Amino acid sequence: MKDYTVDKLRNVVLLAHSGTGKTSLSEAMLYDTGNISRCGRVEEGTTTSDYDPEEQRRGISVNTAILPCEWQDHKLNILDTPGYMDFVGEVMGAIRVADAALVVVCAAAGVEVGTELMWSYADESDLPRLVFINKMDRDNASFQRTLGQLQEKFETKFVPLQLPIGAYDSFRGVVDLISMKAYLGEKGEEAEIPAELRDQAETMQMELIEHAAEGDDEIIMKYLDGEDLTEEEIRRGIETGVKSRAFVPVLCGSATSNIAILPTLQAAIDYFPCPAERVAKVTNPVTEEKEELKADKSGPLAALVFKTLADPFVGKLTYFRVYSGAMESDSRIFNAAQRETERIGQVYVLRGKEQFPVDTIPAGDLGAVAKLSETKTGDTLCDKDHPLELPGIVFPRPVFSACIEPKTKADLDKMGTALKRLTEEDPTLIVHREQDTNEMIMSGMGESHIDIAGKRLRDKFGVEIISSIPTVPYKETFTKVASAQGRHKKQTGGHGQFGDVFLRLDPLERGAGFEFGNEVFGGSVPRQYFPAVEKGLLECKEDGILAGFPTVDFRGVLYDGSYHAVDSSEIAFRLATRTAFRNAAKDAGPVLLEPVMNVSVTVPEQFMGDILGDLNTRRARVQGMEQKKGNAIVTAQAPLAELQRYATDLRALTQGRGLYTMEFSHYDQVPAYEAEKIIEKAKQEKEAAR
Repeated sequence: MKDYTVDKLRNVVLLAHSGTGKTSLSEAMLYDTGNISRCGRVEEGTTTSDYDPEEQRRGISVNTAILPCEWQDHKLNILDTPGYMDFVGEVMGAIRVADAALVVVCAAAGVEVGTELMWSYADESDLPRLVFINKMDRDNASFQRTLGQLQEKFETKFVPLQLPIGAYDSFRGVVDLISMKAYLGEKGEEAEIPAELRDQAETMQMELIEHAAEGDDEIIMKYLDGEDLTEEEIRRGIETGVKSRAFVPVLCGSATSNIAILPTLQAAIDYFPCPAERVAKVTNPVTEEKEELKADKSGPLAALVFKTLADPFVGKLTYFRVYSGAMESDSRIFNAAQRETERIGQVYVLRGKEQFPVDTIPAGDLGAVAKLSETKTGDTLCDKDHPLELPGIVFPRPVFSACIEPKTKADLDKMGTALKRLTEEDPTLIVHREQDTNEMIMSGMGESHIDIAGKRLRDKFGVEIISSIPTVPYKETFTKVASAQGRHKKQTGGHGQFGDVFLRLDPLERGAGFEFGNEVFGGSVPRQYFPAVEKGLLECKEDGILAGFPTVDFRGVLYDGSYHAVDSSEIAFRLATRTAFRNAAKDAGPVLLEPVMNVSVTVPEQFMGDILGDLNTRRARVQGMEQKKGNAIVTAQAPLAELQRYATDLRALTQGRGLYTMEFSHYDQVPAYEAEKIIEKAKQEKEAAR
């Protein structure tokens, strides 16, 4: 690949709801510009970006692919991201290193929940945008309806640059409202505007010119004086409006039919900013001073790692964007986050899975390097003499968990290393050991996310796992004050064992944990045995009396007892404490506690009734409802036990259009009818384990 100056680079992220045709669009762009010789199809698993076996099997993108598209002396780094919400972490990394976004909307389905979520992410990064209304050749496709939905959903002005010619089976091209020419078929053959569209095109052109003129003082004066604007002036006004985010231009076409693809590519070149136009804010980790960097290859090196790909054969492949300076092959760099020096071997330009070795990745461009040992996603690579740290990437919290265990002993031996490498590759995948249940828990963004993670463990690292629904980490507590005596006395011929404890259990407020107190007066229990009593209580609280769950939120108070000068010992007092605890706990009103989660569900308004009904069956307490631009947002609190497969159920209820977030709120008492089931199940499991 040839070298491009920074003003000839464009870093563009494709964003959309799943199934809108992003991958088909990027494939058509590569084909129409001559970067690939054959246009692949998603259904056949032959596209450049969907090279992962799971992507080909499922027919959806699960990874972000870099697709450099060289055309008209420019290089566009197209970042094709997943639209399926399980893989939103890939989207966040791509948005972080893009300078602009091309939002793809289906002309038949219109603006969907995923579109709105992606739009909000682009808002957070302040990215200039274009909208491409795809699938104009589909049944029920409507350019005007989709345009109206965009205007209704988002707080910005949408300005069409094109008008479709026909729809459904008769869709055959577009009218360019700047040049006032029609472009037909795959080759975009120039033609006159159809007579039936002439009046509409002229009206829409006047609206376009008004918006284009508003952003430039010179153009607006000319427009107000009644002079005609040239095509160049209109384009300049659109460029100003896009970069200032005054409005969003709208284009249309069909990716699979390869109609109106090149005009969209040309719009990205004409209206999107180059990397030099966006300033990167960095921090010197040594001096804590703030700096601003422009995309200058002669500046200090600053490159952000936005994706890590684990490969069992070549090691890690690290994707990065250079914000300043240049990343050179066979060099040494400093990782500002890890405070480690790394050796850079061969650097590559990527196109899907293809790797093209180059000497240098200059400022503003994207590249990759293999076998960095310490570097992780979100780290900054820089010069050791001039350390710099770019803001990292904020990833969403997981909403779906599964209990995992190795299938065989051989899998157990390899699982730890494999999981470490897998979570390095995907920061939205979190693995931890749940202390209360002693289960290994893998958490991610949905069932498909966890399923694909398991297949990657098998295919990449030769580790097979079995997944199941995690055990809910219930806890036990007390609702009443209760006291009891515990005595341990044993005579074995020599020294005996003697410990006598009077114990009181006091309930504490939720979240208080465990406290130990003593109210012993007069030396009835020597102070040297207090730690033994506390230790006995700590042992008891880990194995509650109802269903074997940890006991929390209580104070254990030693208030009396007795001892033997010869036979008393720490072990005797620990055993006496266990007896006292069991005796007192029976009278202390033991109850089960369950984790309660804060949930926020976003769905189209037509599904709101179904969602509320479903939440009621899950013992949820609805906290609030809000309607916002055609969507319903429901906030509620619900027990974790009722939400363990909610990601899957929500998609089924809403035809894949619902989204939700979930985080821990507090522990609350389990209703009696539910507690009986849990206790009975625990008893059965205990008997089965004997």
